[in-house]
Amino acid sequence: MNIEDTLDEGISILKKNKIPNPQLDGEILLSNSIKRDKKYIILNPKEVLNSEKLSKFKSLIDRRKKKEPIAYIVNNKNFWKDKFFVNKDVLIPRPDTELIIEQVLKIYSKDMQLQVLDIGTGSGCILLSILKERPNFYGTGIDISKKSINVSKFNTKQLNLMNRVKFFHSSVDNFKIGKYDLIVSNPPYIKLFNLKYLEKDVVNFEPKLALSGGFDGFSKIRKVISKASILIKKNGKFILEIGFNQKNKVKKILKEEGFYVNKAIKDYGNNDRCIISTKI
Repeated sequence: MNIEDTLDEGISILKKNKIPNPQLDGEILLSNSIKRDKKYIILNPKEVLNSEKLSKFKSLIDRRKKKEPIAYIVNNKNFWKDKFFVNKDVLIPRPDTELIIEQVLKIYSKDMQLQVLDIGTGSGCILLSILKERPNFYGTGIDISKKSINVSKFNTKQLNLMNRVKFFHSSVDNFKIGKYDLIVSNPPYIKLFNLKYLEKDVVNFEPKLALSGGFDGFSKIRKVISKASILIKKNGKFILEIGFNQKNKVKKILKEEGFYVNKAIKDYGNNDRCIISTKI
């Protein structure tokens, strides 16, 4: 079978299984199977594929038709300006989380020297994107999942940032190292009860540990804010990602823990998505 017919067959299977964006997904999976870019697929539609490449493509299409996210199938996801390695041990980076990077770049100029802490670092995408943009920043990432720390370290090597970042396998409760000018965090904030209503490709594949905010959706947020208030320097900034309906309660918790709330930032869907605060 040639490239064109193979792709058409894959797209048809994805359509039958009601996968959104079947054309794009088919192209990504075929590119991955034949180790060529999308342009090559478009320019060489009549190239005949060998049985090994056809078999690889079929197995990837089978995984996608069961709603497994593309990022886990091809083991990468673009975030900010880089491609990050991801697997089922870490949450897939979302475009809305890039708001944290945008805000950091607005607040701090290129020549500033800062110590940054990322609580619940996952793939390391937030912390490493900040360090790439700000050459004088030094980073520390912590995560309760040892496997996600391994993913962060791998991404750090890929981006050549090993000399400016340290990772610790630790829960936020037990972490006591250092004082920081800036703390960022995208903690789990979905109510336990609401997990089952998430899209199948999220709830069936992404790590529950990185999604569940406990019974009321605030248990991890409370812990992160409480610990951040101890680990942050006076006048240090704390940027926290939140759920779309959590702004008022999170502002209240921040004030109780000695933070002044600067502002809430809306995401691309016009939902409140992160809060910037300053330690008083």
